[in-house]
Amino acid sequence: MFARLFPGYRQKEQGYKLYGKLVGQARNPVFYTEFGVSDDMDGRFDMILLHMFVLDHRLAGEAVGTKKIRRFVQEALFSDMDRSLREMGVGDMSIGKEVKKMGAAWFGRVKAYTAAIKSDSPLKELSIAVAKNLYKSEDAPHAEAIAGYMLESLQKLKSVPQPDVVASNFEFPDIHLPAKGK
Repeated sequence: MFARLFPGYRQKEQGYKLYGKLVGQARNPVFYTEFGVSDDMDGRFDMILLHMFVLDHRLAGEAVGTKKIRRFVQEALFSDMDRSLREMGVGDMSIGKEVKKMGAAWFGRVKAYTAAIKSDSPLKELSIAVAKNLYKSEDAPHAEAIAGYMLESLQKLKSVPQPDVVASNFEFPDIHLPAKGK
């Protein structure tokens, strides 16, 4: 009913559904138990941004029809972060400042990850960006595995038709566990 009364409602609903899908993937315990991603708000936030980058990059490659969906996915992110901060007890006066920092983090990741995947050595450059942003360290033994997962995700989503991506009819690739001892 709302979709007929409010044409943008369906796209907003799709954007929020897509956000839910990428959050579900970002919360996969294997990232935290096997790949050493910090299992705290920062680590989870960075995993959400990583998956959001993959999705946003896929949708940005379309000539038409995805601008609003992309905006609604971002809106869902910041709405979720606002809610999370409030649940943690961050006061109303500080929420805007914190969300602004998160926005800067999102745009910084987009810039770094985009430059990396467009470079002559995407795996190497993306590994460096992942080490810096996800692990906050230059010495991150699992950064290359996560970068490989990102590249595989980008490739897999590229093969999914736009209507299926927008309708959340896709899966992220399997997560390949790091070799023991790394």
